[in-house]
Order: sequence, then structure tokens, then C-alpha cells
Amino acid sequence: MALEIDRYAHVESSIQRWDPRFKLLTLFILIFVLASLRTIPLTVVGAMLSVGLLLVSRIPLGFAFSGLKWVILFLLPFFVILPVTYPGTEAHFMGIPFAPEGMRLAMLIVLKSFSIVIVALVIFGSRRFDVSMVALHRLRCPQLIVQMMLFTYRYIFLFMDEMQRLDTAMKARGFVKKPNLYTLKVMGGFIGTLLIRSFERTERIYKAMLSKGYQGQLPSLIEFKSNARDFIKAGLALMVAVALLAGDWLAGFQVAEKAWY
Repeated sequence: MALEIDRYAHVESSIQRWDPRFKLLTLFILIFVLASLRTIPLTVVGAMLSVGLLLVSRIPLGFAFSGLKWVILFLLPFFVILPVTYPGTEAHFMGIPFAPEGMRLAMLIVLKSFSIVIVALVIFGSRRFDVSMVALHRLRCPQLIVQMMLFTYRYIFLFMDEMQRLDTAMKARGFVKKPNLYTLKVMGGFIGTLLIRSFERTERIYKAMLSKGYQGQLPSLIEFKSNARDFIKAGLALMVAVALLAGDWLAGFQVAEKAWY
């Protein structure tokens, strides 16, 4: 299933052996830096660096693409919408007016989104998701947020299985999806039934947790040990982030200076 982001967490690599606390902190900083880039050349460099991280993590490229393809499909319309709607210098392509600034903005959005998704895949795909959540809690992330992320990831697969069973049951009764009002009515009932069953399952899970002594915290026996290599990896990642920021600022300053003159 494509949503199993930690399917290849067992694959040995230097990223997989990195202390999850250092990895989360430094790569989240890198994500914020990638999101703040303003120039195309440095954004391209950031995308190349994120692909390099993916290769170092040894997560299969086919698995990564299976998740990225939906992101790409979502982002492709930006290349059509922004050039014709963004205000700026008007040009014409095959008789259609468009703004080059809009195309530039679309490239920035797509490249940054691509880079951020890949780095996030490296963060959570190189270790088991529960281990990453424990590390996130050790970094003083609020317990409520950590538990919400953990339970969401844990039970979304059960809800998807429930949805598949309901769909199979409808097909077994001869239901065929068609572009008509009856199909909309049936799908509305399908969604309502799924929500009710999900809510009932959530109540049962919560009561089961209370019966086992749940008091708002999830104890863990996972212990983390850091060494010099973890500090070196964190230092290299931070140096890359600072270099990207400095290069982007310098490139932006030179563009602004040329525009001034």
C-alpha cells in the first residue's frame, strides 16, 4: 500500500542509522529552508539535494515515485493556471496571453513542493513511524499532536479496508457507478455509513485503551543513543541549509540591484 511510508525502514543506510532526534530536527530545518527559497537556480539545487538524500537513504525510487506521482498530478495545473492569472508583463503564446512571472511562480511552487515531499519521505521512510513519533516527542513536541499523528497513521489503513469492504459489498449487490442522481445518492449513503462505522470503531478503541490504563500518555521502551557521527551528519545538513539560504539571499539581492539600475 502506497501510504505505508515506512515500508523500507529496515533498509540499512547512513540515514537509517542516524539518530532520529537529530534527523528530525535538522531535516525539518532543511524543509523550512527549502520552503523559503525565492530563486529558481537555488530551488533547483535544493531539489537535486533532496534527490541526493533519497538516494543515500536507499529507499527504492519506484516506491518514492508511487507517492510523488499524486503530488505531481496535483501540482501540474499550476503551470496552466498561474501564467494566465498572475499579474505581470503580458506576453503571448499561440495567441494566448500569459505572464512569465506566473510561470516562474509555478516553477517555484512545483520545485519546492517536490523537494519538501522527498525530504519528508526520507525523514519518515528511513525509520519505523512509531520510532519517529517517539523521537518527535523527545524533542518536546506536544504529546497530543504526536498521538494524533500516530493514531491517524495507525488506523487510516483500517478505515481504508472498511471502505474497500463496503465497495465490494455494493458491487456484489449489482451496483454500478454511473453519472446520474441515483449514483450520487448511493455514494452519499456510502460515505455516511463509512463515517458512522469509523466513529463507532473509534469509540471502541478509546474504551479499550481506557480499560488498559490509558491516561493520556503512551509509555515507550525505545531509547536513543547518539554518537559523533550523528553530530557530523547534523552539522553537514545545517551547513547545506545555511549555504542554500545565503546563496538564495545573494541571488535575490543581485536581481533586485539589477532591477534598481
